Amino acid sequence: MKKEAEEKLKAEELRRARAAADIPIIWILGGPGCGKGTQCAKIVEKYGFTHLSSGDLLRNEVASGSDKGRQLQAVMASGGLVSNDEVLSLLNDAIARAKGSSKGFLIDGYPRQKNQGVEFEARIAPADLALYFECSEDTMVQRIMARAAASSVKRDDDNEKTIRARLLTFKQNTNAILELYEPKTLTINAERDVDDIFLEVVQAIDCVLKKKQQNAAAQC
Repeated sequence: MKKEAEEKLKAEELRRARAAADIPIIWILGGPGCGKGTQCAKIVEKYGFTHLSSGDLLRNEVASGSDKGRQLQAVMASGGLVSNDEVLSLLNDAIARAKGSSKGFLIDGYPRQKNQGVEFEARIAPADLALYFECSEDTMVQRIMARAAASSVKRDDDNEKTIRARLLTFKQNTNAILELYEPKTLTINAERDVDDIFLEVVQAIDCVLKKKQQNAAAQC
């Protein structure tokens, strides 16, 4: 029975992957404070894409009070890490729900590790583009600390030493992702004016959309 259930799950994921292949999927990568949230909002406004954040999906599932949400809450409350299988399942479900109405998907902050990108493309669909918003460590530290100072909620880990340690881990993981997906990655200088950055984002997305249209026309 277990094997049969696993085969049904894989078949369903394959069906969803084929359906999702017609819709642009863009990975949004960048460290905390790089400004990718601002760019995602502008992309959604211009193109009508669906913005999916793995962190938001986890929090929403917990807030729903579902059985899965309670299981995820127990894992996080104990200090454990939610498995990549669970995160992929949430992303897959969210894409399936929005597929009929969405014009494209922004996968924000995922993958965080090289193996996550491989599993995403195997189980859901290949990414058409990865936008990496590159920012110097000093700039990100300054932005994160300024944001923390303005927040009404103070966290013990909002200090320069801890932030730099987190950024080091992020950089090591991201370098491996960028190396693996170099052909589909656009690195964008994120230390410029927001509108200048967005002009470069628009050019990249327009190129992806044009290729999608050409592929669709060739199949007619």
